Amino acid sequence: MSVRQSLLAILDQGPCYGYQLRAEFDRRTGSTWPLNVGQIYNTLERLERDGLVARGDADDQGHVYWSITEAGSAEVAGWLSSPVARNQGTRDELAVKLAVAATLPGVDVAAVIRTQRRASLAQLQTLQDATPAGTEPVGPVELARMLVIDAMVCAAEAELRWLDHVEQRLAQHPQHALALELSAERPKRGRPARAAVPA
Repeated sequence: MSVRQSLLAILDQGPCYGYQLRAEFDRRTGSTWPLNVGQIYNTLERLERDGLVARGDADDQGHVYWSITEAGSAEVAGWLSSPVARNQGTRDELAVKLAVAATLPGVDVAAVIRTQRRASLAQLQTLQDATPAGTEPVGPVELARMLVIDAMVCAAEAELRWLDHVEQRLAQHPQHALALELSAERPKRGRPARAAVPA
């Protein structure tokens, strides 16, 4: 999730100070992804370094307003008009966990999957409880919240379908056939052995 581009997009609507940006981000994402103020100020400082925002003077209450630059507005336009690129390789912790577990001798992968399924079902139930059926958003804040929760529900449902798929795939192979022992082949690269120090 791009905090950087989201904050820039908000600043493209007009100058804001740090806490105001936090509140705007919260409103526009349905309070589903809390940001701390330190993260916002760190992001603003990096954006300033990159020439995408400019720091203004403090007002009477001590609020420092940040404004977007032309380069920042161009980045927002590019972000909004481009698709989100999904990584080719996976860094998904669950996928990696199950792949490793399936190849470890003596691991009950079915138990690992059952544990995850219980957690995924509980997460899905929590999300569904947060959005009663037939509830339609009545304003932009409610709509923003609903869009984010809908995405989270779809992701939880997809995770459960994927767990079903993993179970089916593993059922095609006896567990002992999947176990990988440590390879006897040693990589060519690595830390060289230390030479003995003469006494």
